[in-house]
Amino acid sequence: MQTGQTPQTVVDHMMKHDLFSQWLGIDVLEIKTGYSKIKMTVRPEMVNGFGIVHGGIAFSLADSAFAFACNNRNNLSVALDTSINFTKPVHVDDVLVAEAREIHNGRSTGLYQIIINNQHDHVVAIFKGTCFRTGKTLI
Repeated sequence: MQTGQTPQTVVDHMMKHDLFSQWLGIDVLEIKTGYSKIKMTVRPEMVNGFGIVHGGIAFSLADSAFAFACNNRNNLSVALDTSINFTKPVHVDDVLVAEAREIHNGRSTGLYQIIINNQHDHVVAIFKGTCFRTGKTLI
């Protein structure tokens, strides 16, 4: 942890400035060092041409959980590599919960797994992200 900031303080600061996460309607449920749990409700404008939710929505939710988990030590970290697997379709009005867990915390990189579940506790996506730690502070 850098500059005495708590993980929650860092994420609160991030959310205040993260207009995209705000647009998604993300609610932060839990923050711990190297961990985040967030949720959102899927809206009609998030549907693709097949009548299911655009994969970019699940990716974006996971990416926000990833960012909150890998930055909450107040060490500015950016995505180096990400991937996602979609396991079930997502529909309008689904409530998605993304839980980011730290797998590895290195000096210059970190590895995270983010699991997204719907309101029925079905896994709808699994995201893996590697971040690069810049050594700069967020706040």
